[in-house]
Amino acid sequence: MRHKIERMFTSILPVDKQRTGECNNCGACCHLPFRCYFLKSGEDGKEYCSIYAIRPPNCRKFPRTLEQYNHVKDTCGFSFNTDKDQKDK
Repeated sequence: MRHKIERMFTSILPVDKQRTGECNNCGACCHLPFRCYFLKSGEDGKEYCSIYAIRPPNCRKFPRTLEQYNHVKDTCGFSFNTDKDQKDK
């Protein structure tokens, strides 16, 4: 629960500039730390966000940091460029 609350309050902060990629609708973030109420199952068995168009900032910006990404890195469409040479550019 602590992580959900932390995500809500830090969602006003900008997304880390090292984040690349795009959402692939894996739904991994919708299960942190418990299944989101707005996550629904379709007829095809896939899950989808029932409020995707109006989802709150903490959902829009996830993963905002490398720390958040580490919880979903196996399935998430985003990634973080941690190459030090790229940080200096």
